[in-house]
Amino acid sequence: MSTTLEPVRPIELAEIRAARERIANTIVRTPLVRLELGAGFPDIRLKLENLQPINAYKLRGAANAIALLSEDERKEGVWTISAGNAGQGVAYAARAAGVPCTVVVVETAPQSKLERMKALGAKLIPVPYETAWKALDERSFPGADGTFIHPFDDDDFIAGHGTMGLEILEDAPDTAAVIASIGGGGLITGVGSAIKALKPQVKIFGVEPETAAPAALSFEKGSPQAFTNWKASFVDGAGGQSLFPRMWERMKPVVDSCLVVTLEETKNAMRLMAEKARVISEGAGALPLAAALNRGVGRGPIVAIVSGGNIDLNKFSELISQSD
Repeated sequence: MSTTLEPVRPIELAEIRAARERIANTIVRTPLVRLELGAGFPDIRLKLENLQPINAYKLRGAANAIALLSEDERKEGVWTISAGNAGQGVAYAARAAGVPCTVVVVETAPQSKLERMKALGAKLIPVPYETAWKALDERSFPGADGTFIHPFDDDDFIAGHGTMGLEILEDAPDTAAVIASIGGGGLITGVGSAIKALKPQVKIFGVEPETAAPAALSFEKGSPQAFTNWKASFVDGAGGQSLFPRMWERMKPVVDSCLVVTLEETKNAMRLMAEKARVISEGAGALPLAAALNRGVGRGPIVAIVSGGNIDLNKFSELISQSD
């Protein structure tokens, strides 16, 4: 099955505002809290998307995409591809709307994410990472029926994520920079679209782990790149083996640049948030704080988006106790 894709287009502020109304009863308007680090540190605010009902931001996009389905599409059900958070977002929104849901899931996804998707009523089809990435490109998979909801290259999904940008500027109108992890690129495209439309002077930075940084390479080279030294790590919700050309087109107008942080810096950021703000973040959720502390992005206010907190607690404890 090959689908002709709509050309990439900008996500308009009006769409993001409409999405906000549409998803208001499904999502939480998450707090923006100041991270108190003392003199000598930049002014950093944490956007706590780990407090969504699925403990991750993906619910915003999923709720918007599902709300826009036709009656027939609802009956036939939906499916998506995920390493965990998009699957939970789509499963949660689908269950709330009474829509059947299937998730083609990366088999190395943390057990906690798999169990949550099952608990939300999703049918799971576990596949290797490479198979999932290929299915994302082809937008089809044998045995997955119904309407495909792409977990990042989807206008409605991206508009849903953009609602976070509206909240950030309401809570911190003086924001100088926003940092968001890049996995597929949907989060940063949505947030960047909202913020650049309202305050174009605010800098939007992406961030990836050193083990999986195709977007940083793409910004450096000026075209979408593959990351040949990709390695799996505890940062399972960000980075990737390559940047999809369509997502490069989407990101380019609204993202200033992309930073790279080490796994050690990421663990330290996870520990710091737990110590100072009592926040439990998964690896991908801690990348923006690691970048704000170590990559010289200015004095702030810098908003670090804590995109999710879906991590097994034993694993979390092990990671933060290893940090020096």
